[in-house]
Amino acid sequence: MSQHIIIRNGRIIDPANQIDAIGDLVIKDGKIDSLFNSTSAPDAIAIDASNQIVCPGLVDLSVRLREPGLTHKGTIASETRAAAAAGVTSLCLPPDTKPSIDTAAVAELIKDKAEQAGYPQVYSIGALTQRLAGAELNNLFALKQAGCLAVSNANQPLNNLLILRRAMEYAATHDLLVMYRANEASLSGKGCAHEGTVASHYGLPSIPAAAESIALAQCLELAELTGCRLHISQISCKQSVIKIQQAKKYGLQVTADVAMHQLHLTEQDMIAFDSNYHVLPPLRTLIDRQYLRDGLANGTIDAVCSDHQPHDLDAKLGAFPETEPGIASLQTLLPLTLQLAQQHGIALSELLARLTSKPAAILGLDAGSLSPGSCADICIFDPAAEWQVNSQTWLSAGSNTPYWQHNLRGRVTHTLQAGRIIYSLEHQP
Repeated sequence: MSQHIIIRNGRIIDPANQIDAIGDLVIKDGKIDSLFNSTSAPDAIAIDASNQIVCPGLVDLSVRLREPGLTHKGTIASETRAAAAAGVTSLCLPPDTKPSIDTAAVAELIKDKAEQAGYPQVYSIGALTQRLAGAELNNLFALKQAGCLAVSNANQPLNNLLILRRAMEYAATHDLLVMYRANEASLSGKGCAHEGTVASHYGLPSIPAAAESIALAQCLELAELTGCRLHISQISCKQSVIKIQQAKKYGLQVTADVAMHQLHLTEQDMIAFDSNYHVLPPLRTLIDRQYLRDGLANGTIDAVCSDHQPHDLDAKLGAFPETEPGIASLQTLLPLTLQLAQQHGIALSELLARLTSKPAAILGLDAGSLSPGSCADICIFDPAAEWQVNSQTWLSAGSNTPYWQHNLRGRVTHTLQAGRIIYSLEHQP
């Protein structure tokens, strides 16, 4: 049911329209009706956003929901609740579900489950190859017809470069975005940490930065050859930033994102044998982190994602190399964005653009802006509110985060999706 909502006295930041001002925002019939020009109405729901920031709902390019197939780690219902609490109103689901998103039937199942959970804006990424095995191409056109906005092989390797070339040609024919996580499997092997001093000190199998940059270089060459739209997912090292910068300079259709934890943590932060720091790509060096931050500031990196991967307790028990990689990171996405703005001199509006309008543009979504007439996806947050990451505040089924029991600043108070309030802090238990 459509609602008439007036958000009053908030600091409205809309990077897409270069707006940063105090005012009111009016929502009618699921759309943005007006900015700075509100009139009272007897049937309107009023939200007081004094001392809070009102921005477009966040668009997350990589969120594992663990359903179908891994519901002991999380479900569409549990993880979309966490997304709503994080101010995320649109999210992409990578294809490495069980079964993988390699048929229209699986994509339709996910769409139905998301609607049942009251969070319909889950966008499936189709599997590039059958069962993500890296050998046979999927029917990419059928996946596009089923609503997949892009195709990817997730973290799984392709058997050879010819398969990647054919996939890019096929995708280009149907104007499908190819999302690629650059990793040369023969170099990364079963590594779990960056090839450097920390891995050497603890005797951990390592992954060189070259495993990413070599695979990226090959992929960029094929993108130029085939003319496909290419998005590089979760880059982590200096060489990748340089290569993407060069590719853009010479006119290649390429975009890139980085996971938020890569902008904060390095190999130096790893606590010995704490598997919450086990991520892929691994946490790298201080120099790599600085290049990632600089790439974000200068526009080389287009978007920031959570790379949310909830796990059950068993997945993170055991020796570090034997644990499963990934961080549950939805609810830390916005606080870490604020921390980046405050501590590292990147304008908040620029960072919010990397979480809203830029990822929406990559996917071609009607999202990421507060333009009158656009879909009313909105995040309202208190930038000064402090909260602790603990079992009372955490909504994801996975508690695998290096920020557990840390105090963070910045908390979402309301999230609206298509003009409907899907999260309100005051109504939480």
